[in-house]
Order: sequence, then structure tokens, then C-alpha cells
Amino acid sequence: MRLHPFPSASGAIAAVFATALVLTGCTADGGPDGGPDAGVAEPTSGTAAVPEGLEDLYAQEPAWQSCEQDVGDLECATVEAPLDYADPDGERIELALIRTGGAEDGAPHLLLNPGGPGASGVDMVVDSLDFVVSGAVQDHYAVVGFDPRGVSRSAPVECLSDEEMDAAREEHIDPSTDEGLDQVRESAREYAQACDENTGEVLGHVDTDSAARDMDLMRAVLGDQQLNYLGFSYGTSLGASYAEQFPDNVGRMVLDGAMDPSLDEFEVSLGQAEAFEEAITAWAESCLAGPDCPLSGTAEDGVEQLRELLAQVEESPLTSSDGRQVPAATFVAGLITPLYADENWPMLTQAVADAMNGNPDLMLYLADLNAGRDEDGEYGSNINDAFTAINCLDSTAASDTETLRSQAEQLDEASPTIGRFLAYGGANCAEWPEKPVDEPAPASAPGAAPIVVIGTQGDPATPYEWAPALADQLESGVLVSWNGQGHTAYGRAGECIGTAVDGYLIEGEVPEDGLTCD
Repeated sequence: MRLHPFPSASGAIAAVFATALVLTGCTADGGPDGGPDAGVAEPTSGTAAVPEGLEDLYAQEPAWQSCEQDVGDLECATVEAPLDYADPDGERIELALIRTGGAEDGAPHLLLNPGGPGASGVDMVVDSLDFVVSGAVQDHYAVVGFDPRGVSRSAPVECLSDEEMDAAREEHIDPSTDEGLDQVRESAREYAQACDENTGEVLGHVDTDSAARDMDLMRAVLGDQQLNYLGFSYGTSLGASYAEQFPDNVGRMVLDGAMDPSLDEFEVSLGQAEAFEEAITAWAESCLAGPDCPLSGTAEDGVEQLRELLAQVEESPLTSSDGRQVPAATFVAGLITPLYADENWPMLTQAVADAMNGNPDLMLYLADLNAGRDEDGEYGSNINDAFTAINCLDSTAASDTETLRSQAEQLDEASPTIGRFLAYGGANCAEWPEKPVDEPAPASAPGAAPIVVIGTQGDPATPYEWAPALADQLESGVLVSWNGQGHTAYGRAGECIGTAVDGYLIEGEVPEDGLTCD
């Protein structure tokens, strides 16, 4: 997923990533509505071209070995990549990979990306593989998770210490005032300076197109003629970029929770504001229909009560039992985290009920999951820092006061509950030490094999309409839809989606374009 950081003391640290919550309660109980047609995607024969100047890197043989942590039969390795693809003979970085068994028996590889930007594919394989990839797919492929450049174990972006991150998340700034907007800009400058000082030259080379080029390098090093790939959320941006740059190397590719690469920073925020507002209303309806709901009246009444709670937190931040302050931005980060999977709505109900009684502990716990903070106060990933660095390189965003104020009004109209917390994202990258290297543009990937694009009707983070947009842009795009709630579908939407995806990844059976699963 990609969501603009909430204004805070760092100006750019609160990336939204629903970690374990998204991956709990996954079932396989959907209805068999629709199914694949008779089309079969056959692997292309021949040898993929090696980009000029990268011959030695494409010829690497990774030394697979036991991982540092105890992860059973999984193997780890690193692959070298150029820091700057425009200078292949220059500095190099190491990319971290992890894989399941089967490769020694000649099984093809399936690369995974969980989203973000800034989420770790290594962690996804270690912590969540069985929730997001079926056993049949695991039997067919050697599944490979990787940390994209700038993320976690792969030349990570580094900005704030754990203590500085805690302090930033406790700070409350109201950017709707001139004084508050000045604070946001000043903190963004301080944050950018910290990232520059602590990360160095890598900071200018963590863009999505470079990470997609890394994926082709991995494909070659793994010994595959074509790239088989399963990308979720922001991972669909990586997949679309790969297909655009290497259409002839596309194997079986599934993009779930699709991003629309033609949208700019504000258009992304606006679409998410509308989608999150719809998800909040759907949660309120579900809450009121069940037991122990702290809301009352109609769903509209319940949403208004939630808005009143947020206004109270904005006026006076809550204090958790461990003494930490919970300002509105951190509160909202916790609020939206369970919206990524309706299996977790009961936890949101409990968190709201507790907060209405003055106890923010559960909401803060959800916000900590969002930020990658454990109970010992350590941030186990750099998702916040990588999120900002990647987004600031991928596109420009307006940062003048007049435009930011106008955008804030539109976001508030689209989502009266949380829209204002998605505003002022453009201020975060205005002081970034590295200039953008790309701009939004449609992806067409002429000549690529069929690419399956999945959209969920009730997805709050990647609104459904982005999926048909991406499928239409891609010359070989095939649209599959799920009438469900939450972010992404495969692994949690039941048999219909599972059969379509597995049939394509394993047998090459291309789903019917327009297939809709209930």
C-alpha cells in the first residue's frame, strides 16, 4: 500500500502498513463464482537479454546458506546490484533474499513483494508465507522473498533513532494553521537532513524503477528465463514498472490490490480518503449489528460519534498506561490499521470502546504495529523511513501553501472523518535532499505475457477503481474482482480468487477477463 504520512514532528514518518493484522484469520471459504477460461500462458523459450555493462552482475551465483535467525528450512543469500544503474561500474549494494525449498530440484522461482513501499519481503516469507501463498503454489515454486533496495536488510534508509521516532509520534502539530504548517515544514527539513546524514548516497537511488531493475537481476541470478511474481499493494507498482521495462521477461505475474501508476501524489491521497471513509462506514454498520458496540443509532450516527472522539483527541491527546502521549495522528494510524482486513474489525470496535472510556492502549498498540514498533520500544523495520524516501523519488508533489490548503479542503470533503490527516503530504518531500527521478505515467508493457490484476470492491488502501485502470493500461492485463472488504484478496478471499490465482501461477490458466468473485 502507499499512503501519505500523517503530519508529525518528523514531517514524514507515519507510513501506514497493516502488518500481522492483515494476515490473520485468512480462510478459504468463498463461493466458486466464475473461473479460468481455456487460455494457457506458456513460458517463452530463449535466453533473456543481459543489459549492457551488467554482465558480471547477471552472472552471479548466490551463496545460499542458513539464515541468521532460526527459520527452519529457509535459506538466505545476498545479491550484488549497482547503486546507480546509470553507472554499472560504480558503487554496489547488497540485496537480501530468502527462499523456500525446491530450487535444487529445478523448481521455478516466484518472487514476492508485500507492499509499502518499505515492507520487507524477507519478513513476509518468514512470518506470513502460509497466510498469503497457498500450499499448492509453494509446492510448485521455490518462493523468494526479498527486501527492495532501501528496505530493512538491503542498503536500508536510516533516519531516526528509536527514541527520536517515539518522540516524533507523540508530537501533535495542526498544519491547518500557518504556525502549524511552518512547524511541519521545519520538521520535514530536520527529518530530511537526518536521513541524508544517516543514509548517504543510497538515499538518491531507492526509486521504484531501480528496484524493478533489481528484480530482473534477481531473475537472472536465480536462473529463470522469465520472472514469476506475486505483488501486493505497492508491490503492484513494482510489478507494473518491471513489466514496462522488461515486457519480454514477464512470466506469470499477479498484481493484487492494484495501484494506478498514472495517478499523482494528491490523486492517490484523494482516492484513499474516499475509500477509507467508505470502509469506516462499513465498519460502523457491522459494529452496530453486533454485540458490545460503543456506537449508537444509525451507521451515520456512529461515524459522527467517531468523529467527535477524534476531535476530542485532537483537542487533548490521550495518555497510555506506559506514559506515552497518543496525539490524533498516532490515534488515526491505529484506527485505520484494522480496516485493512474486516476479520479484524472486532479489534477496532474494542479499541474505539476503550478510547471512549479514556484508555488508548489498544489503539496505540495498533498504531505501533503500523509503525513496526515492538513492546520493548524497538522499531524492527525501517518502513517509515523507506516509505518516505521511495515516495519522494517516485514523483513530485505540490508544496505551496495555496495548493496545500485547497487539497486539504478536498480531502476533508472526501473523508470528513480522517481526510485532514491525509493532507499536506506535499510538504514532506519539499525539503528532500534528492530530487524526484520519475513521474506518474500509465503502464502498457506491450508484448508482455498475461498479467492478472486483482481489485477488491471494499479496499480502503488501494481503491477498487485503480485495478480496472491498471488492467486497461496494460496491453495484456486481465482483471479479476472480489466483492469483499479489506486490502487485497488472494489468501483471504476464498476459493474463487484462490482457484483463479493458483490456476494461473501453477498451470498458466489465464482467468476470464472480468471474472468477479463474491
